[in-house]
Parts: sequence; C-alpha cells; structure tokens
Amino acid sequence: MSIHQSGSDRAALSGKTVAVVHPAWHSCGTHQVIASQIRAYKYLGARVLSIALMDDVTPAVGRGGRWTDYRSHSQDLAADERYESSATIADLFKTSLLTDGWLPFLHGDHANWLVEVMKRAPLPAGLDLDSIDLIHANHFFVTPFVEKMRERRRIPVLIDTHDIQARQYELRNRTGFTIPPYVGYDSLLAVELDWLRRADVCVHLNSDEYATFSQLLPHSFHELIYPSIAPVRAGANGDQAVFVAGNNAANYISARWFLKYVAPRATGMSISIYGDIAQGMKSRERRLYEERRHLFRGRIDDIESAYADASMVLLPTKAGHGLSIKTVEALSSGLPIVATSKAFRGMGIDPSQLRNVFIADDASEFGAAMVKCRIAGQSDPTTSDTRLLYETRFSPDRYAARLGDIACKLMARMQTT
Repeated sequence: MSIHQSGSDRAALSGKTVAVVHPAWHSCGTHQVIASQIRAYKYLGARVLSIALMDDVTPAVGRGGRWTDYRSHSQDLAADERYESSATIADLFKTSLLTDGWLPFLHGDHANWLVEVMKRAPLPAGLDLDSIDLIHANHFFVTPFVEKMRERRRIPVLIDTHDIQARQYELRNRTGFTIPPYVGYDSLLAVELDWLRRADVCVHLNSDEYATFSQLLPHSFHELIYPSIAPVRAGANGDQAVFVAGNNAANYISARWFLKYVAPRATGMSISIYGDIAQGMKSRERRLYEERRHLFRGRIDDIESAYADASMVLLPTKAGHGLSIKTVEALSSGLPIVATSKAFRGMGIDPSQLRNVFIADDASEFGAAMVKCRIAGQSDPTTSDTRLLYETRFSPDRYAARLGDIACKLMARMQTT
C-alpha cells in the first residue's frame, strides 16, 4: 500500500512540530540518516525535536560515559530542541528487565533486549506532547517508547526500518558473545514485525527491504525513500585509496577480508583506513591488526578530511544488510570507487554502468581493480557518474520532497479518521 502524493514545497510543514525518535548512536549510517531527517524537516518549515534513546542501561538518564560520548559526537543534529532518555542500571533489579531482557540477550536475543530497555525509558521532563504533530521513529525497537508518547492521543507515526534488523542480529551473533541455546532468525523477526505493524507508515531505505516488508506486513502502509546524507567534497590532487568504516559486525568482516586477502595484493598503493573499525580489528584480530596497523588512521570528526587526500574510495563490502550509507557517501564524493557488488545492495542500479566504478568480488580482482583505478586517474568529481547518481537519487532536496509528501498525506489521513 502507498500513501505517496506528488508536490511538496519548502513550507509544506510550516507550523508543525515533528519529533524524531532515535537510538543515541553516532559515527554510523543510522546517525547520518537521522541528521538528514532533521535537516529535511527543518527545510520543510517544521519545528524539530530530537529524542535520543540509549540502547543500554545507564547510571541515570543522561549520565554516564556513553551519554558523554554521544553528545560530543552528535553536534551535527540541527534540532530545535534535544531530549534524552534511557533505562537505568537500577531497572535491572527493580523491574523484570533482568529476566525479560538481559537473560534472553545472552542467547542472542537482541530484539527483546532492546524492546525491554525502551519500555523502561521514561518520557523526558519538559517534553510537550500536545505540541507534537508527527513522530518520525527510527528502528522498530523504539516503538515501546513511542507508544508512551501517544497514550493520551494518537499522534501520527512513521517509522524508518533502516533494514531488517533480525538479519543484523544474526550477523552480530556470529562475531560476538552468545551462549546456547541461540535465538533464531524467525524469533527475532517476529518481535520486529510485531512492533513495526503498530506504526501508521513504514518507511524503507532499500528496495529489497521495501519488497520484503511489503510482503511480511501486507496490511501496513509502506514507502520507499532512498536516504540522503550531506555530500562530502573530495580534494583535487589526492593520492590515497580511502576506506571509511565504523566498528560493527559487517564492517569487521569486510575489513578482515580486505586486510587479509586484498592488501597483500595492493603493494605500492597508499591506503588509509578511517573510523572506529580500528578498535574492532584490534580487539578481535590483534595479530592481523598489528601487521597492518600502519594503514589505520583512526576516528575523525570531520569526515571531509578523510576524502581530502583521496584518489579513490574503497568499498570492500563482504557482509551487511540494508542500503549502505558508506556507499552513498562515496557516491557523493564523485571519486572513483573500487567496490564489491554487495556494496550497492538495495539501490536498484547496475554499478557496472557507472564509468568511475570498478566492481570486483574476488580478492585478486579487487587488488587488480585498485591498480587499474590508479592508472585510469581521476576526472572532475563534480561531473562524474557517481556524483550524478547521488544528485538524482540521494540528494537532500529529493529526500525532503519525498518525506514532505508522505508526512503531509499521513497527517491529513489521520485527521479524517
């Protein structure tokens, strides 16, 4: 089902208040999408509230190292007001969180753990629920908190799925600590679907997930909106092959493959690996990390500095689900890209048709493609095929227009029911 309508202008949401509810994450694709949501709603004239929810227990709401870390790395959220909430350590002992959430989590049940945590996150002090016209939620597990927000009145809710989280949890269980008996995909998915069906509209960022969720939840409204992120500008005379990655299970698997099988074949190449993935490699593959530690540049707050000296962008994607925000970021730079085909999952395009993209799924082919890309040289990034694709499919204007269409139609529909 679709509620899309054409036509949206810059003042489409003037006078409206939108609450963007999201996990308190930073330095990842989800954070970049949330920042884009807030910018889009502001562009459309709305007053925007950010409500960040910690995905773990904390000493107190807003207190502890994770909150300090989140605040210091989320200054790019241009919301008019920012709120925070979380379950607390005390909740483990004064509620059933330990038995209903933590014990299942030890067996890989990320879904129920996150749901139970969000059930115990209180509404922030000072949050004026009566002023909110629309809730834009991110990830199924924030829905228990959203349900609290609309206990008094039914505020319209659209939820960004980002991807099929059950698949991500399976991947995480392959690289993390769990004990038998293990929670399976079907059980994880059932929890996810149960909470998603409570939203008024499900928004999907990836054509594959749009098709899958439309089939799994046939009575829900579904929309496909390709995400947008702020474009990065490339330098003029870079000489580095750049790989940017946060510390998560999919990036760990991809980085390990690149370091173990590709890097030895890319001799003579100047390679820079940016992001928190260095921490993941150091803790999980210490020996391999030490062998290749000269390639790691660590975390950077200004992402454009990673691209300033880049001559090409590397996307050695071997795992992961959902649309890759790293790929959108690479497209926006306009630089040549060496990637596996999996890096372009869910985009509904043939990357081999892009003249400055080199696709290679085998390690030896990937290394050879890097050399070929270096020999080919760099054309003007602002007029490249990848930059054109970014402008036509992932630009902020296009994203805001689609989001405005859906939000306006949803609020109008809710007023008549």
